[in-house]
Amino acid sequence: MAQRISGTPGTLGESVEPKELAATAAETTAENPWPLSLLSSKMKSYIDRMSSVWIEGQVVELNHRGKASYLTLRDTDVEMSLPVQVWKNVLDRTGAPLTEGSHVVANLKADFWTKTGRLTMRANDIRAVGLGELLARLERLKKQLGAEGLFDPSRKLRLPFLPNRIGLITGRDSDAQKDVIRNVHLRWPAAEFEVRNCAVQGPDAVPGVMKNLAELDADPQIDVIVIARGGGSMEDLLPFSNEALVRAVSAAQTPVVSAIGHEADRPILDEVADMRASTPTDAAKRIVPDVAEEGMNLLRARAELEAAVNRILDREQEMLTAVRSRPVLAEPQTMITAHENELAMIRRRSLQATNASVVQAQNEIQHLRSQAQSLSPLRTLERGYAVVQTDEGQAVRNADEVTTGDTVHVRVAHGRFDAAITDVSPETDDSTTDG
Repeated sequence: MAQRISGTPGTLGESVEPKELAATAAETTAENPWPLSLLSSKMKSYIDRMSSVWIEGQVVELNHRGKASYLTLRDTDVEMSLPVQVWKNVLDRTGAPLTEGSHVVANLKADFWTKTGRLTMRANDIRAVGLGELLARLERLKKQLGAEGLFDPSRKLRLPFLPNRIGLITGRDSDAQKDVIRNVHLRWPAAEFEVRNCAVQGPDAVPGVMKNLAELDADPQIDVIVIARGGGSMEDLLPFSNEALVRAVSAAQTPVVSAIGHEADRPILDEVADMRASTPTDAAKRIVPDVAEEGMNLLRARAELEAAVNRILDREQEMLTAVRSRPVLAEPQTMITAHENELAMIRRRSLQATNASVVQAQNEIQHLRSQAQSLSPLRTLERGYAVVQTDEGQAVRNADEVTTGDTVHVRVAHGRFDAAITDVSPETDDSTTDG
């Protein structure tokens, strides 16, 4: 709604006609500005129409001044804070007194002071977040992250057997730092560390740990990162269940070991880390091997290897001895001797068979010879007979074949002679036989 202002004196006693003010801030100009009081009143009117809002944060600073107290609330996830004014009667309704580090929810209403142009956030109600509520929130967050697969074992990276350099995120000069370094060096004296110190509780813990985690994860010489802190209350360990920190650990390319608190402490960081250690001392045992134990393992492995090699050599020696003990190798000439003996036997049998055949043939020849000799004319001659032949060589079988005066050749058993025919007597029927 346009407003008018009264005229102001002009030069030389002249009056200036009242100006109509701009209806909106966008319509103001250098020639037609709003008076400061109008801007302040509009801002207060606008802010007064704003609804109150419930917010959550952590008390990082608290000052009491009479009936009013002034505290600073910081966001639990990001580096952002807000000053808040709270009256004593409101604080009295909280029951347990608030302290720095308390986790609270507060109902805030903005209030603008027109005289000073100061904006104040006033707490109409403030409540400490109880342990039960915190546990319920953490359980809901855990289920949400689990449903997204951030706890899946297949996502977890395998720790190296012997890391080249170990990144350690922990509190400055803390017992956790001493425990990790001392126990790691007791197990593996040559281990090297890259230590990053930051707050491990309170509102600065989450941004500090995330910053150091990003730097160590980007360092190619870091093979494993350990996030360690000693025990504490659940409120002290809340930063290690922060969603932003948990997601940063899940996205890290370097294996991360969570060593937060004691065995009973289970922040969400334990679930998403690549390995969970129950204590900082336990983390030291998990990230490096024990040099003495590895030495014994080497000796044991060497003994087992030697025993295995000896067993192989003994077995091969036994097989070689068995092969060499076979007759063919123990007495290589045995095979030749066997064949030689067999050949000699065959030869002997062959000679015997040949001799038997020859003897049999000789006997047959002798028999045939005897038969032939028995039929030979010489046998007849030996009995006193003679063979008479003519000059032509014809045997004389009939007396008619010769005449008186012929010369004949007579062959007897032993020799021959010629004879002259003096008388020829033909064959008669009254021939006589030898008596």
